[in-house]
Amino acid sequence: MKEKLSLPKGWELKTISDVCVSASSNVSQNKLADDEGDYPIFGASGLIKKVSFYHRDKPYLSIVKDGSGVGRVTKMDAFTSVIGTLQYILPKENIDLDYLNYSLMSVDFKKYVAGAAIPHIYFKDYKNEPFLWMPLPEQQRIVSILDECFSTIDKAIANAEQNLKNAKELFENSLQSIFTVKGKDWNEKLLGELATFRNGINYTKGSKGEKIQIVGVKDFKNSFWVPTDNLDEVVIDGKLNETDRLQVGDILAVRSNGNPQLIGRTLLAGNIQGQVSHSGFTIRIRLNSKNILPNYLCRYLKTQKTRKELVESGNGVGIRSLNQGSLFSLKIPFPTSVKEQEIIIEKLDLISEQSQRLENIYLQKLNNLEELKKSILQKAFAGELKTEKAVTL
Repeated sequence: MKEKLSLPKGWELKTISDVCVSASSNVSQNKLADDEGDYPIFGASGLIKKVSFYHRDKPYLSIVKDGSGVGRVTKMDAFTSVIGTLQYILPKENIDLDYLNYSLMSVDFKKYVAGAAIPHIYFKDYKNEPFLWMPLPEQQRIVSILDECFSTIDKAIANAEQNLKNAKELFENSLQSIFTVKGKDWNEKLLGELATFRNGINYTKGSKGEKIQIVGVKDFKNSFWVPTDNLDEVVIDGKLNETDRLQVGDILAVRSNGNPQLIGRTLLAGNIQGQVSHSGFTIRIRLNSKNILPNYLCRYLKTQKTRKELVESGNGVGIRSLNQGSLFSLKIPFPTSVKEQEIIIEKLDLISEQSQRLENIYLQKLNNLEELKKSILQKAFAGELKTEKAVTL
């Protein structure tokens, strides 16, 4: 907001503490297990459950004050409550709740966040943020303009998100069709007939021995190749065995890390230099057959159908994990001609490139729309939103 504003008659520049108050909740989520009722209670991630009590009988705003999502403001319905990791924001007299909500949406709360392990934010820190006050009818006029603007933007966002989804599905469908429409000279074998498997290295902070680079689960980020830089360096017990060293053509799969959606995610090792291995949360797949290319196999393992099969085959109590037996029994269809495999790889590269280009376009569109929202809010609370035609897409 500008430091000096030329405000219309009757408008004032106040602070957040002038127009609203905060109130704390003393409700702990772990004490709600036996409470049942008709009134919703919310946490940072949304609805927790319905309980026998409510704290607010009128609509209000909540703000996440501790943990993930800190600083996020949400408009809440009457006859609801929040747990202690959130705070209530309650408007004072002659303050429109929606206007207050939009005003808080324009605040950069990140600059007030403290704490590394558990981030938190306090009302006392941001209470002096400027607030553009105007008579109630003017507040409501601004709200109606912003509602219309944001409705238009939200529709554009929904369209861009659908287009992004369609682009991803188009790539996946193309990928799947290539592997399902088999020619006469195709073969099918168990992965265990084509490759050997080895679990990754386990190490602790107390390990004493050689320092090596390690490929961990964090490196499996929508990528095809094992990263060649920014790998973590760790100390292992003793020295790195040759059998644990990554080689060109090795494929790594996520074995477990507590998230079933990551099980079976794969990377292909390309240019490997130095002492590089992989963590105990991963499994290495090393081909011992020249009849199938590592590049072809890795692409097959990345299809949704294959990933789904691997995830559903995961075992373990509480936390599923992929094991070598699941990989061994996975059926792999492939052309017997290596040349045909190379042609398929080229097709997939082209489809992937085109799909990524589309995804980047829609991701940029989404980013631009979010920036447009911020720009409109900045204008609104700098006293510059004077027309109902505030947004053009």
